Amino acid sequence: MNFDTTIIGAGAAGLFCAGVAAQLGCKVLLIDHSEKVAEKIRISGGGRANFTNRDLDVRAPEKHFISDNPRFCRSALSRYTPQDFTALMKKHGIAFHEKHKGQLFCDRSAEDLIAMLLRECDASTNGGSVTRWQPCAVQSIAYAVPSEEVFQAKSATTRHEISAECYQINTDRGVVYSDSLVVATGGLSIPKIGATDFGYRIAKQFGHSIIEPRPALVPLTFDDQSWQPFAGLAGLALLMQIATGEKKSRMYFDEDVLFTHRGLSGPGVLQISSYWASGTPIRMNLLPAADIAALLMRAKQTSRKLIANELSQLLPSRLAESWASQKPDWQRPINEASDKALTQLAEHLSQWQLTPSGTEGYRKAEVTAGGVNTRELSSQTLESQKQSGLYFIGEVVDVTGWLGGYNFQWAWASGHACAQGLAAKLR
Repeated sequence: MNFDTTIIGAGAAGLFCAGVAAQLGCKVLLIDHSEKVAEKIRISGGGRANFTNRDLDVRAPEKHFISDNPRFCRSALSRYTPQDFTALMKKHGIAFHEKHKGQLFCDRSAEDLIAMLLRECDASTNGGSVTRWQPCAVQSIAYAVPSEEVFQAKSATTRHEISAECYQINTDRGVVYSDSLVVATGGLSIPKIGATDFGYRIAKQFGHSIIEPRPALVPLTFDDQSWQPFAGLAGLALLMQIATGEKKSRMYFDEDVLFTHRGLSGPGVLQISSYWASGTPIRMNLLPAADIAALLMRAKQTSRKLIANELSQLLPSRLAESWASQKPDWQRPINEASDKALTQLAEHLSQWQLTPSGTEGYRKAEVTAGGVNTRELSSQTLESQKQSGLYFIGEVVDVTGWLGGYNFQWAWASGHACAQGLAAKLR
């Protein structure tokens, strides 16, 4: 069982890389320990897969991505763009739509996208092919000189000059010999669909360093005491500005935020979670488009309603009542409140600061930040600079996109760059 390349991981990056490589003439083995192919695609976007984002700026794609080496992703993302992937979708007749801020979703189902990727694997040319083993567990990997018998077998079946050493991959379906190895195993997020640290272990085996993995695009949680006044707001959502960091490192998003029993979720919180550092606060402006102090002072001149009732003209009533109940000065008719009390209320609403106690962890995280150190990879091909013929693509690499299709675009772009590199070596 000899192949030009073996790809471990049949998710978005691995599946796409396999199809492109086969169409460029590579004989590919695609392995995954899970029985289902591309399960993360299947469950994403409410079952419709937010597969890319039109707003990705190919001239500066790094502004939508987080990495210890921010410019690394530019090469792959600028050479395989959202327009390239949507052209592939159109070629296969898959309808899609823009939902919000450039986010593109399948009209019908994520299953259409998975079926397209499998068809691309079957469309191999120039002697290329994709053999897919699922489920198949990898037991060990070695890079060594094969036995004379295996070397002769490889010499008889290959279409190019072979090197003395190759990858020996021991699986529960037998031993595989491969000139190159692509690690597309993903990160640690959503362990219930099979996420493991296997990719990081392979990287360490071959001398690579790992940027500390952490949950990203994940809900934030708070300790019971600080969250007690807001625990009853679970299910409430509103548009607000949410920020973290100081001065030059400050990041903010204007997005919907969802209150939960344990803390905050929703698009705004998922976005900011990727930038949040443990032990630091987040800041929220509940009415970013309004001058809250001016509105309250104006109401004081014309209204005798309770402050909570006036606030409910600006905020959801449950949230308004929760805020007004926190201090006696905010529990009276607005015309009887002091200017100082109203100013203080306005400041709290526009600069609400809380320090999360943590996150919901990998079980709720959409992606994993951190991963294989990109300073040890080629930005052109994703090949290791430490080990010939070893590649890392997709989420296992220290490149993490914003919410909204950016992470899938990294999967397509890194997979495409890797496939080009594999084919160039084959030629």
